[in-house]
Formats: sequence, C-alpha cells, structure tokens
Amino acid sequence: MQRYTTTAIILHWLTALLIISAFIMGLVMVDIPGLTPTKLKYFSWHKWLGVTVLAIAAIRLLWRKANVPPPHPASMVAWQKKAADAMHVLLYILIFAVPVSGYLYTLAAGVPVVYLGLFQLPVIMAPNPELKPLLKDIHYVLNMTMAAAVAAHVLAALKHQFIDRDGVLKRMLP
Repeated sequence: MQRYTTTAIILHWLTALLIISAFIMGLVMVDIPGLTPTKLKYFSWHKWLGVTVLAIAAIRLLWRKANVPPPHPASMVAWQKKAADAMHVLLYILIFAVPVSGYLYTLAAGVPVVYLGLFQLPVIMAPNPELKPLLKDIHYVLNMTMAAAVAAHVLAALKHQFIDRDGVLKRMLP
C-alpha cells in the first residue's frame, strides 16, 4: 500500500491540529461574558490560528497539485472512492472558506487583523455593520460544517482501520 509523502503527512496533521485548536478556542472565547482582556487575547490567538491555517492550506494545496496522492485501495467500491474524493474536496474548500469568512467578519466589525502582533493584514473592506451579522452567521455555519466534515472524515478513517482493515489510515500516519 502506497503512503502519502512525508510532507503531505506533516501538512495534514499540522492543519488538523491548528483547525481543532482554532475551533476549541472559538468555542471558549465566545462563551466568555463581556469584553475582557482574556477574551481579547483569545480572539487574537483565534485569528492568528486562522491566518496560519490559510497559509498552510495554500502550501498544502500546491503540494497536492504537484504530488499525486496514493490511489484508493482496489478493495474500495466505486461509491466509496467517489465519497472520499468529494469529502476531500469539501474539506479543502472549508479549510479556505472558514478563515476567509472569519477575516471578512473581523473586517466588517471594523477590527484589523494583526498577525502575531507583528504586522497588519490588508484591510480589503471597510467596516460594515449591516454585513457583520451575515458574515458572523456564515463563519459559524462554515465552522459547524467543517466540524461535521472532520468528524465524518475521522469516522471513515477509523472504519477503514478497524472494520475494512485495508491500510487506508496507515497511509497518513507519521
């Protein structure tokens, strides 16, 4: 069974770790009442994680375009191959859409994103109080869709490992 490249494996697990961290931080920060220094710090960290995910996603997409992933196992039926391919496309779309929607929501709120406290990302739109709630909702829905897609992805990997025993999960393990 062919494995993914070491670079693809590192980018996959780094992306997963950052997305899970950003998701948990997002849940924690919105539950903090008021506008406290801790909440502001978490918002900054959440944004930094999102920007980092976006940058790694770009690198990851370029890597995937230049390096063909291993083929599905011959034992996989056609519909499962199509479902796996569709899930990967959905995950890539969400890996880009979630941070972009968060960035636009932040800008609509009139808050600049200062990456790692070092440099400000470009302000590509003016504050827009009318658009802010819509962008907040879009960011939320995309995040929940990402959570569901990641859960389905993990469950499928575990099915392949423990039920099918076809080595699919081992191809992505370090």
